[in-house]
Amino acid sequence: MTVSIRQATADDADAIAAIYAYHVLHGTATYDTVPPDVAATTEKILTITGRNWPFLAACDGPAVIGYAYATQFRDRPAYAYACENSIYIADDRRGGGVGKLLLLALLQAAEASGFRRMVAVIGGGEPASVALHGSCGFEHAGRLAGMGWKAGRWLDTVYMQIALGDGTATAPIASNAD
Repeated sequence: MTVSIRQATADDADAIAAIYAYHVLHGTATYDTVPPDVAATTEKILTITGRNWPFLAACDGPAVIGYAYATQFRDRPAYAYACENSIYIADDRRGGGVGKLLLLALLQAAEASGFRRMVAVIGGGEPASVALHGSCGFEHAGRLAGMGWKAGRWLDTVYMQIALGDGTATAPIASNAD
């Protein structure tokens, strides 16, 4: 297996929608209960990349086998330098190191986009996702109990975070949040 990481495009929307649909229907990492259609996925890719935020695809040859993106953590201006990540791997490719390659690339791309801190909001406290983020240097920042109801049970949400670049050691070069 030779996995490459590249910027996702609208042409990847079918594969990305299919990967996400599996997780919506069979997992608890997302609190969505109905998978978005390809048009909504295309719009998401274009919106994120249109803001110059990273949306990456992991590929084995031409096949998209995973994806990850970073968006501003919250819409308010003071959050301009904090991002939240999302990462999903095709079910038949989980556990093979694709997630770590993708997350490490996303960390670099998010820093290059000007973000100073990345937050992982892990639905269901998924152990594999917590382990993945921990292996990439994220630290536990909190757990919110019973935040979602899915798959017939209450789910906790785990927060993890990591500094990007200088993190909070220095002020951003051009701050639109001052």
